[in-house]
Amino acid sequence: MSKIQFSVQVRLTADLERSKTYYELVLGCEVNDFWAVRDDFRLGFKLMQASKKEDVVPNVAGQNQVIPWDTYAYVETHQELDELYEDLKSREAVIVQEPSTTQQDFGLWKEFAISDPDGYTIAFGSGKRD
Repeated sequence: MSKIQFSVQVRLTADLERSKTYYELVLGCEVNDFWAVRDDFRLGFKLMQASKKEDVVPNVAGQNQVIPWDTYAYVETHQELDELYEDLKSREAVIVQEPSTTQQDFGLWKEFAISDPDGYTIAFGSGKRD
């Protein structure tokens, strides 16, 4: 059976150059004409210029969801999550959800979220304590 190597999410953007700059400088992605990727494609996007601004439509909140997510990425430990948060904050990422924790059946879950220039929300979470 064939195995998928990685996947990327397609993002329609109102201003492709602005988005490329954001994904490179703020999110820390390697950006070229085709991709914005980080950590060997563990986080990846294909940025595409929208035909018109109205075509850029981030997700709306789901049932019982306060912050609507367009991407959810996992990191290994809470310490790595905290380090990522501090790194993104120092790069002036727009924080739409401060780090918070919730108790789950498996243990303590911690997460935060940022927003890109088109209003897409990228959340990061970890379920493993250090």
